[in-house]
Amino acid sequence: MSKNPSIVTNIVKHNIRYDLEIIARLIKPNTKVLDIGCGDGELLAFLKQTKNVDARGLEISQTEVSKALGRGISVIQGDAENDLTFYPTKSFDYAILSQTIQSTQKPKEMLREMLRVANYAVVSLPNFAHIKNRLHLMIKGTMPVNKNIPYQWYDTPNIHFCSIEDFENLCHELNFKVERKIFLTNKHRLISFFGNKLIANLFAQYGVFLITENNFAATNQEEFSKNGLNLARNLSTSFACRATSNTTL
Repeated sequence: MSKNPSIVTNIVKHNIRYDLEIIARLIKPNTKVLDIGCGDGELLAFLKQTKNVDARGLEISQTEVSKALGRGISVIQGDAENDLTFYPTKSFDYAILSQTIQSTQKPKEMLREMLRVANYAVVSLPNFAHIKNRLHLMIKGTMPVNKNIPYQWYDTPNIHFCSIEDFENLCHELNFKVERKIFLTNKHRLISFFGNKLIANLFAQYGVFLITENNFAATNQEEFSKNGLNLARNLSTSFACRATSNTTL
C-alpha cells in the first residue's frame, strides 16, 4: 500500500509551512525547545536560525531523523508515547506537538507528559468539526475524505477525531490554562471575530494552542506582580529621596 498523504499537505508554505510559522511566533528567543514528532526538522531549523533556540527533536521515523540531522538539528529516534518519560522534569521551556495529537494512543497522558518536561506546550491540531465535514456527513452519510482529511476511514492514522471545542474542554478537564489560541485555514489566520470558540469550531480548519499548567501560570503572574510591586516601591523611594534632597537644599 502506498504511503498515506499528509494531513497538512495543503497548508500554504512561505519560508516554512504556515502553521509552523504561527507556532514559531509563540516561541521566545534563546529558549530550549523540544519538538515531538519533529519530522525532517523544518520547524526546529527555522527556530534555531531565527530565534537562536536550543533545538531538540524526537521522531519515530529513521528516514526523517536522518533528514533532520542533515539540517544540523539534534534529533533522536524514539516513540514519544513511551520515551518522553526519560526526559527530566522541566528540562525545556517549550514542548511542541504539531498535527499529531489526534494520532496518539493516549492524548491525555501525552499532554501531561509535555507539561511535565516543559513549562509550556504548543499543540496544533486539525479541526474535524469544520463545517464542510459536518455537511458531508449530514448529506452523504459517510466519513468525509477531502484535502484536509485525505484518508479513508479504514486506513486513517487519526484514531482520536477531535474538534477545537473538544481540545479546549480537555485542557479544562486537565486543569491546564490556554494562554493563546490561534485559528487557521489552509492559507491564512482567521480574524479575531472567529476567536469565539463556537464560531471557530465551525470555520477553522486548524487550531494552534499555547498551554501551561495553572499553577505555573499563577506562579508567573505572582512573580510579575511581585516585580511590579518592587518597581513601584523603588520608584516611590527614589521620588521620596529626591523630595527630601530638594527640601534640604
